[in-house]
Amino acid sequence: MKIKIINGANLNLLGKRDQDQYGCVSLKDIEKSLLDEFPNISLDFFQSNIEGEIVDEIQKSIGQFDGLIINPGGYAHTSIVIKDALELFKGLKIEVHLSHLSKREDFRQVLLTASSCDGYISGFKQYGYIAAVYLIIKIFNTKN
Repeated sequence: MKIKIINGANLNLLGKRDQDQYGCVSLKDIEKSLLDEFPNISLDFFQSNIEGEIVDEIQKSIGQFDGLIINPGGYAHTSIVIKDALELFKGLKIEVHLSHLSKREDFRQVLLTASSCDGYISGFKQYGYIAAVYLIIKIFNTKN
């Protein structure tokens, strides 16, 4: 099984940003924990602060991966182009947010990109990624 994990704007600064909202681990720490937790799953990681690069990466993933996990960061609330690109990916898609969005500002309550995914996880910091991989494995194996 192959899973693509895409992270958006400012996620390269995890561990340095608001630790109450996002936790104290870095993106590299999250990647390492996923590789340790799922040694038999092929995980491919990508991060960009640039919306178009995220769209390009989603498009490159079409037909190449069984599942896709995306944390679009702030683009979740604004990006129709990322939403549209996600609709083209036919594998399982889960959106992950480190912070508990329903406890945050009003503008964070609208998730444009999540509606193009099979579901989303919010509020469990780095553990949301682990949950997303488990869900993709479970759903994929149930369907196949």
